[in-house]
Amino acid sequence: MAQHKSAKKRIRRNARAATVNHSRVARIRGFVKTVETAIASGDKTAAIAALKKVMPELMRGTTKGVVHKKTVSRKLSRLSARVKSLAA
Repeated sequence: MAQHKSAKKRIRRNARAATVNHSRVARIRGFVKTVETAIASGDKTAAIAALKKVMPELMRGTTKGVVHKKTVSRKLSRLSARVKSLAA
């Protein structure tokens, strides 16, 4: 258990940051889920619209330090490839 005042403060700050980061990751997951449901339904226009909404959310996760840059790049690449492969 932390004894120093600064260590106790650090524990409180880490807890707050973990809560915020968890909500950011959950938000990203929700946006990705909308793209995947649109792909599963086969609706290309909805999938494209959802993909356009998920791109800034993923990039925001990168700038906030919640998700790694290469992870975002990989996810966007795979999602866009799946949307592109849908029949028009």
